[in-house]
Amino acid sequence: MLKKRIIPVILLRDGKIVQSRRFSRYNILGNPTPAVERISNWMSDELIYIDITDPEDDFAEAADLEVLVQKVAEKCSVPLTFGGGIRDLRSARELLRLGADKITLNTAAFDNPQLIREIATEFGSQCVVVSIDAKPTENGQYEVFKGGHAHTGVSPVEHARAVEKLGAGEILINSIQRDGTGSGFDIDLINRVVNAVSVPVIALGGAGKWEDFAAVLSETDACAVAAANIFQHSENSVHECRKYLFEKEYPVRRHQALSNDNHIL
Repeated sequence: MLKKRIIPVILLRDGKIVQSRRFSRYNILGNPTPAVERISNWMSDELIYIDITDPEDDFAEAADLEVLVQKVAEKCSVPLTFGGGIRDLRSARELLRLGADKITLNTAAFDNPQLIREIATEFGSQCVVVSIDAKPTENGQYEVFKGGHAHTGVSPVEHARAVEKLGAGEILINSIQRDGTGSGFDIDLINRVVNAVSVPVIALGGAGKWEDFAAVLSETDACAVAAANIFQHSENSVHECRKYLFEKEYPVRRHQALSNDNHIL
């Protein structure tokens, strides 16, 4: 049986790591580079790094994100997925050259869907992750929100199937409603997407305790469970999550002892 992955997500806004709540409130946590090194050393399977800076902000124009990505990649000891502001093949090429292993697309999957095909053709489908932000609307049906905010009128199932056909190698399904609440993952949303596609699906949005990760592994066929806020709260958090799941006999990599400086012994 393939092992399920545990994936921390780091959100960057205006050059700082932030905690997000329902895509509308952001608490600043600090510098991204040391956080990447620390979290990747806690037995993470991968790391997803997303720049959610508003493109209208001054920082979005002034910051040298390429330098930042290179620094992050140098400190990251596990496969790194980078997303945010990728609009064309040139940008994707540069990020992969600087050390990213995969690219995640969100807004561009709507505005320039052929970019999925272009990246997949040049680098392989395994390099393309499409991030889908969704929540229930007033009629009770799930809808995808471009960039987490703009209505699309498209269901997550429709969108997931469409991007898979274009060459996406993985889907990151994120619950806007559960984001940052610690109320648990949206199992129904995850299952709808998992059952609609044949590519791996990563579940994100709502983790508040290790039991929430277990619920995803028990009740869905998601290939990975991702979280942001919960992994920022305490030292060795990813290691502790893995230890909990492994001891409960979930199919995750075995945890290993950590040294005093939080490196694997």
